[in-house]
Amino acid sequence: METLSYEIIINAPKQRVWDVLWGEKTYSEWTQFFGSGSQMKTDWKVGGKTYFVNHEGAGMVSTIDSIEEPDQIIFKHLGMIDKDGIEDTESMEVKQWSGCFEKYILIDYDGQTKLHAEVQTEKDWEEHMNTGFTKGLEVVKNLAEAI
Repeated sequence: METLSYEIIINAPKQRVWDVLWGEKTYSEWTQFFGSGSQMKTDWKVGGKTYFVNHEGAGMVSTIDSIEEPDQIIFKHLGMIDKDGIEDTESMEVKQWSGCFEKYILIDYDGQTKLHAEVQTEKDWEEHMNTGFTKGLEVVKNLAEAI
């Protein structure tokens, strides 16, 4: 398992950056580089259910491990969900990476926001994550600074 980190300085307050990251309309804009039509569906509860899905409804089932809006959120990935809504948290394939974390930390930085993102992933997914986060966080920056 690899831990990858990304940072970007955004000329906007933390709450605005948070709203761009998790807003219903803006989430799919910055996550388009991970897969087209990306959506996040969550109950916003620690230990609850969060789904990161593509336009077909397939993707990952996760939970919120901790949340302190607008300072940080940590997701714990539990398994996969297919386009029919069937969750897999028990297969050997899933158990190889189940429990990995994805973290977003927003830090006040001289009137700006330093956005730090961190993800644990398998080596095979490193290039995909690098592309998604590098391009995606630029979109977050542009959206937050344009408001």
